[in-house]
Formats: sequence, structure tokens, C-alpha cells
Amino acid sequence: MEMNTSIEKIPTWSLCYLINDDATGLTDEEIRMIDNWLNNWKVQTVSPMTDEEGNAQPYFSHCPLFGLPAEVEDCNIIFTNDNPSKI
Repeated sequence: MEMNTSIEKIPTWSLCYLINDDATGLTDEEIRMIDNWLNNWKVQTVSPMTDEEGNAQPYFSHCPLFGLPAEVEDCNIIFTNDNPSKI
């Protein structure tokens, strides 16, 4: 199984679920959207990129990897699907 990497714009509202498996505050629809992406890409790791001091740099994006326009963070993604599609 080959590991692939990518840097993607991940909505900040999804990061607690992606990193800590904490769905607090998410709707069932948001959880399904995230789970569908995780399964489609066969995601192994989501790791937010930080500056030299360990701080994330969120910004607004009109085209996050999934969901509506939102504040996002650039994240390193490790996945195994050779042909992922955006949701």
C-alpha cells in the first residue's frame, strides 16, 4: 500500500473531530461529510501546519476541501487512495 501526501485546506470546524475524534458541536451531516472524505481518501493522518512557534495560521477560503466556504488551516494529509476526489 503506497502512502500519498498532500497539503489541503481543511475547515477549522472539523479539526477537533479529525485530530482528537471529538465531535462536540458538529451536526450529523457534518460528521457524515468528514467521514465520507476520510473513507474516500483512506486518510491515515491529518496534521495542521504551524509556524516556527507552533501556531496555526487559519484563513478564510471560498473553496475548502469539503463543506461551504469557511475558515481553514493548511494541513498535511497522508492517505492511501491513489485517485482521491474532492467532496
